[in-house]
Amino acid sequence: MTQSSIALSGDGRAWAVVNASPDIRVQLAATPKLHPISLRSSPVQAVILTNADLDHIAGLLTLREKTPFTVYATQAILDVIASNSVFAALDRELVRFTPIELDMPFSPISGVEITPYAVPGKVALFLETDELDLQAMGEQTIALRIAQSDRVAHYIPGCATVPDWLAAKLAEADLIFFDGTVFQNDDMARSGTGAKTGARMGHIAMNGPEGSLARLSHLPARKVYTHINNTNPVLMPDSPERAEIARAGWEIAQDGQEYRL
Repeated sequence: MTQSSIALSGDGRAWAVVNASPDIRVQLAATPKLHPISLRSSPVQAVILTNADLDHIAGLLTLREKTPFTVYATQAILDVIASNSVFAALDRELVRFTPIELDMPFSPISGVEITPYAVPGKVALFLETDELDLQAMGEQTIALRIAQSDRVAHYIPGCATVPDWLAAKLAEADLIFFDGTVFQNDDMARSGTGAKTGARMGHIAMNGPEGSLARLSHLPARKVYTHINNTNPVLMPDSPERAEIARAGWEIAQDGQEYRL
């Protein structure tokens, strides 16, 4: 619900985790299907990263317990990891780092094909400089097209805006996980918890004429908001904002919830 992390499987045995959030140990413990098979064997065979934010990469350090897995990310994201010596804790004899290319499909686990593509966004907070593009297109912020047989899901946990081409691209989807960080652009100011807007953080608001509700609610897919900030009022089950997104056909991702394509 509040993290931008999901787990994928084509057969229920081998799993790929998308984004290794700081609380990944808790997530794994709460999910029996992801429990260790033996002392040094895990069903988690791959980790896919959609950007280099700390809430996507910090959990890699929790997965360093001498179990083999492969990290898939664009070269730009892999370069960020390689530049920080703390990630040397990941044993390179067991953990492979494999670059992926935009718009080129790959299969991290059997039965699942993933195609990464760029969406508008910004670099990770700790990489920001004075010259900051809040809606940059490139390898730093990506989405995933996830295909299994003839069913398709799109996973977009971070997105700064919804251009026409993205709305058109999502028309094929049976299931969409989308950036639900803020309801209003100024959620943090409204709650008295900070001054940053959603746009400044590289996240589109749900509400407003250019928000994700207006831009995507016409799509026939099952639509699920994920990565919701704790200042977002939709987290309150009885809030008017929660009722508004429900009327528009959106769900809130729940921790531990399972979706089938």
